[in-house]
Formats: sequence, C-alpha cells, structure tokens
Amino acid sequence: MSTWLCTTSALRLSRPTFASPSRLARHARRQSVSAFATPQPSTSTTHARSSPLSSTKTVDPHALLKAEMTHVRSTLLNLLGSSHPTLSQIAAYYFHHPSKQLRPLLVLLFSRATNGLGSHFELKLWSAEHSRLSPEQLDAPLSRPDSMPDHTTSFNSPFDLRPPPTDTYPSPPPSLYAEPAVSLPQLAHTLLPAQLRLAQIVEMIHVASLLHDDVIDKSDLRRGAPSAPAAFGNKLAVLGGDFLLGRASAALSRLGDSEVVELIASVIANLVEGEILQMKGTGVKTSSASDELDMARLHAQPARAEVPDRWNTYLKKTYLKTASLMAKGARAAVVLGGCREGEVWKEVAYAYGRNVGIAFQLVDDILDFSSSTALGKPGSGADLRLGLATGSSAHDGDVERALSLIHASSGVARTRELAQAYAEKAREVLGVLPVSEAREALEALTDGVVRRAW
Repeated sequence: MSTWLCTTSALRLSRPTFASPSRLARHARRQSVSAFATPQPSTSTTHARSSPLSSTKTVDPHALLKAEMTHVRSTLLNLLGSSHPTLSQIAAYYFHHPSKQLRPLLVLLFSRATNGLGSHFELKLWSAEHSRLSPEQLDAPLSRPDSMPDHTTSFNSPFDLRPPPTDTYPSPPPSLYAEPAVSLPQLAHTLLPAQLRLAQIVEMIHVASLLHDDVIDKSDLRRGAPSAPAAFGNKLAVLGGDFLLGRASAALSRLGDSEVVELIASVIANLVEGEILQMKGTGVKTSSASDELDMARLHAQPARAEVPDRWNTYLKKTYLKTASLMAKGARAAVVLGGCREGEVWKEVAYAYGRNVGIAFQLVDDILDFSSSTALGKPGSGADLRLGLATGSSAHDGDVERALSLIHASSGVARTRELAQAYAEKAREVLGVLPVSEAREALEALTDGVVRRAW
C-alpha cells in the first residue's frame, strides 16, 4: 500500500512546466525531454489552481467514432470462438457487461488524428486493399485451416502431410517506398482495417488482465455483476484469461508489423511486472503461493525518507498495470498508420497515452474512497481493505484508521491535483498534432478522464 499520504506534510505537488508545441514541431525528428517528462511530486508548497482543462469541449469522442466503436464491439466476439463452449463463455463474459471502452477508443482516436501524417501512409493504405491486411484476410479464422488445423474430424489416426497453401499477394509498387516530396502532410480522416483490429486486441488484453486480477484480488464483483471467478471459479477464470491472450497474440501477428508486435507483447510483460510490484508493495509473499500479508511491515510507520520511494513505486506500478497499454496501444496505432522511425507522431501518441493513463488510475484510486457506486466501484476503501496500492492511501496499518486519516487530510485533493497535472501534460503534447476533430476529441477525452464526465 502506498504511504504517500501517511505523512501528508512530507510532499507537496507542483505542476510541471511544458515545452511549447511549436518548438516540438520544429524538432519533429527528436524526442523533446522537456515535453515528455513525467510530472513528479516535489517539496515545494503550491495551492490549487484553475485548470486549462475546463475549456469547453467541442467534440464528443464517443459520438465522433460511434459507428467504428460499434463495429469493434460487434465483431470482437468473432475472435473468441473455441471448440470448448465453457471456454468461449468465460472469454466473452466481461465483454457482455458495459465498460468505458477507453483503450480501443484511444487507439481509434489517435489513428484518426494521425493517419496521413506518416511518410508510409500510402503504403499502408495500399496494403489495406491488396494484401493480408485487407478486411477479408484479417477477419479469416485465427485457427489456420491450411497446414495447422486445430480441430479435425478425428484424432484417431496420424496426421497426414498436406500441400502448402498457394495463395499469393501482389507486391507493392516501388513508388510507394520512395521518399515523399517535401510538403506538409495532410490528414486522411480515415481509419485502416488493421487499426480497427488493434483496437480489439488492446481490449482483449485488458479484459484478460481483469480476469487474472479478479482471481489475485479475490474480487466477487466486476462492473456491478458477479466476477468471472465468482461465476466460473478461479481455475477457469485464469484459463479464460490465458485463452484471451492467445487469441490476441494470433490476431496481433496477423497485422504483420514487427514494431507493433514488440510494443503490444511488451505490454503483456508490463502487466505481470506491475502485478508483482503491487504485491511486493503490499507485503504479499511472492516467493510462495501464500496470500498472507506481512502485518509487521504493514503496521510499521514509514520513515520520512521512505515516502518518496514508495510513492515512486506506486507510480511505476500504475504505469505498468494501466498506462503502458494506453501508451503503447496509441503508439502502435500510429505505427500502423505509416509513421516511421524519427517521425514525431508516434512519440506524441506514447507521451499522451502514458500521461492520460496515469491520470486515469489516480482518479480511479480516488473513487475507491468515495461512497458512490455509480461507476461500479464498491467505495469505502475496498482496494485498501484488499491491501492494494492506491495513490490516496494514508496509512500502512489499520484500515479504518487509514480511511479516517484519508478523509480528514487533504490527501484526496492532492491526488486529484496530481491527476490534473498528468492530464494537462497529456493535453499539452496534443498541440503538436494538426487541428482536427479527432484531436479535439482527444482533448475532450483528457478532460473526461479527470472529471469522469463519460
């Protein structure tokens, strides 16, 4: 459990400074450290300030991509089929319950906001019509029917050698690989089939992590309904999550881009690393299967010097478990849109996703200490009772005392202020992108993440 608010006088938050978007645009072929730096708590005292996030939203992100998001949801279940009916039911279980769909929405918004800017966009556009990246090929069954069928009429006899497939695809014309003429890039205001599939992949990975998390956290509810472990048992819930990751990996490989595969594969590793970091932070014995807590460590009053280290550990865990998927998913979307190495657009996507992801989790932790159940969260410090590391945690010992200290201090307000700082950073980096409806929708999404207005 994070102990940042255990000594609330030890830390004060200061808002980060931002590099100007015009300066970033002039240096489009290098990463600006000042623009993408991580906001940090500091020892300087600041007061609450009015936020630029309060500007009027002009584009509703959900309304802008309503048709595309409907397509993503309606066709996603086609990727989850299994020969075992129970496994198919578990894998699809959380998709039947309403959710914010933030991760696929973020993928599609960044695709729309950057398609046409990358120097290889025309190549990607050609591939969407003439290669394995066409909608027909992407929607083919994930279990290959040619030389590697998963299900045959009988397993009673040895498997015969089969002839290789004869399907061929044309090669892209050389002109698509030529260096583009020096000119201002133009937005295409469109989405590619591979980007729509990526939106489904990131949601599949997110849901797989929920299945595993609910087993580890012993959660009985998810989004106001019985959790998968409560409905099917722990073993089947774990296997359902594993199956989802397998399906996501197969769909990911079909996108045919090694950088995208590397990005999304690293997200899966990050989720595991974040879970281990969380268990260590709460005193769970990770060297064995025991779920017991190190109570002496939990009740120990932290030394003043330990507070920044524990807070940084909490933020690192937050990145690994939440922000990594948003950051790398957005970056992967821009890569699928033809952005090459050295072009700033995928750096913008990563910086935005990382900052908005941390802001999202900070607010999510704040909601844990609210009595409201409107968002399907149990409230009254449920995560604290489970021993999970949350940003508003005030004490490493008695839960009731911790809750009392949190509500009596300004800890929740300070956590919200830090979330605001990360959200402002996310919004700032969007200034590098050309003005468009998609960019305005991303700005509105940033506001919604902090205010939970959607």
